[in-house]
Amino acid sequence: MTAQASSWVRASSWGRQTERVNADGWDEWRITDGYHDVAGVWHETDPEARASLRKALGDPPEDEEISTWFVRAGEQPEVWSPGLVELEDGAEVPVVERLPGDLPLGVHLLHSSGGHTTRLFVVPTRVRRLARSWGWALQTHSAVGEESWGIGDLSDVRRIGERSAACGAGVLASSPLGAPIPVPPIEPSPYSPSSRRHWNLLYLRVDEVRGAELAAEAVEVAATAGRGLAEDGRIHHDAVWQLKRQALQDIFDALGQPVRLEDLTRSSLDHATFDALAEHHGGGRNRFPTEHGHPDLPSVEAWRRQHAGEVAFWAWIQQELTDQLARAATGIDLIVDLPVGFHPDGADAWRDQDLLAVGCRIGAPPDEFNNEGQDWGLPPYVPWRLRADGYRTWIETLRSAFQHAAAIRIDHVVGLSRLYCVPPGLDARHGAYLRQYGLELLDVACLEAARVGAALIGEDLGTVEAAVRSGMSERSVPGYRIAWFETTPPESWPECSVGMLTTHDLPTIAGIWTGIDEVDRIAAGLKPAPEEADSLRQRLQSWIGTEEASLSDVIGAANRRLWESSADVVLFTPEDAVGDPHRPNLPGTQDENPNWRRALPDSSFARLPPLVTPASHFL
Repeated sequence: MTAQASSWVRASSWGRQTERVNADGWDEWRITDGYHDVAGVWHETDPEARASLRKALGDPPEDEEISTWFVRAGEQPEVWSPGLVELEDGAEVPVVERLPGDLPLGVHLLHSSGGHTTRLFVVPTRVRRLARSWGWALQTHSAVGEESWGIGDLSDVRRIGERSAACGAGVLASSPLGAPIPVPPIEPSPYSPSSRRHWNLLYLRVDEVRGAELAAEAVEVAATAGRGLAEDGRIHHDAVWQLKRQALQDIFDALGQPVRLEDLTRSSLDHATFDALAEHHGGGRNRFPTEHGHPDLPSVEAWRRQHAGEVAFWAWIQQELTDQLARAATGIDLIVDLPVGFHPDGADAWRDQDLLAVGCRIGAPPDEFNNEGQDWGLPPYVPWRLRADGYRTWIETLRSAFQHAAAIRIDHVVGLSRLYCVPPGLDARHGAYLRQYGLELLDVACLEAARVGAALIGEDLGTVEAAVRSGMSERSVPGYRIAWFETTPPESWPECSVGMLTTHDLPTIAGIWTGIDEVDRIAAGLKPAPEEADSLRQRLQSWIGTEEASLSDVIGAANRRLWESSADVVLFTPEDAVGDPHRPNLPGTQDENPNWRRALPDSSFARLPPLVTPASHFL
């Protein structure tokens, strides 16, 4: 899961539980009648929550202007009337009684003789599986190298990927790289980006930007300041942002307008415009005046013409980020993490506002460990609006992530089937589940993966419906096996899965073995949970087969055990490899704990490759 989970004690409900499907269904707004929790207890949807959610969603349409139909490649289902299929490339294929079995993958239009049009998604039966391999689950910001400006960047990702590949690694899983709202304070959580379709300026290696030599003096001054920023083991996002932002402006000015706005795609132009507006108004879209409240307004176009240089700067930043990401993905299969949502005041929310449920937030219902529920603050799409739009924004998001990724990790994959929504005016105790259209979103992801020969991974920890897991399995989309949760030996884990010891939200080996994780929890103001800490220590002892050992021996034994997993992909965490007792994120906290602000020293990453190779097995 993401940064928004309530507490690590919720770990016992994060395992591979399968929730019973609600047989009573949902209303025409696709609001479910209730849900069964992990223990099988039925919770009926609160009438007040239903009414508030209906108001926020708006009334669903009585009829679809364009119908939506998903078929598997090779299938030949019957059609209601003769017509023709207009393929993506403009070619036309006649249809009489059945769809042709050789239709190419893609999003086509089926025109019936009666004049009705159906959007026809021809999707693959399965997607490519990643080859048996191992790699690192890297928190990009933490990979602070000797040349980094106080934060890990794409050059560090490239360096770690190259070194790991030289030692036999096949994959490198990166934390989300999405762009933040470009005004300090910069949001440190990578799971609440301004945009999931564009990248974070903080991850640029400024020294390697094209044209950096034209502003060499200014860049060197900033680099000297930046390289000293993480000496305290912390990442200072705002300070790094200010240094990089000014140095990049100096380079851009020296280059002399290297971007033409007329050459940009609509998505790139809108994002660059948002970033320029955010800087101009001092914040996200909640700070924009009415005349700049929607990207399609003529007043926004007029402002863009008047501030073309500022918009071009942000478009150039994205071009440089895309180039550096491409270099980072050379030589190793990069797995890009796709968050479940985006910041309500960010660029994606500004651009997609007509498709969103106003004032609603994605979250999670109360459970035995958190009776308040969880409000993640991320706006949900209205299911029928997203569908009527041909899933355009979802496709754009996927294509952006797939540009240089061998696989996408879909965070909170159950959200492709249903989302727990907190209505306006209510808290997370009074939310309701909102249904999507079956697994159409997953099928769209499979389609986009198949177009580029990539793979998908679904983060399926927590309460997940059986239909979602079976749908993933049918499509060759692996889920997770986490050692903290599993009761079966790693040798028996499914091949089509990703095996890990822990995640960014859960304790590290050192944190449990030394007890420091519990100390961190208490220091952050969370309720002490000694029973859960003892339980995880016992699980670790059982995993490695001993009750007493040095920390280094425990780390080696635990990782060797993970290496024995039958999972297709085995991911190790640098924090575990180097004995860091602090997890990257402590759910249930924000400023109480330095979440997403911990830096691993470069010397740690220099030691990583010898720890894991197929030959040495953590010798």
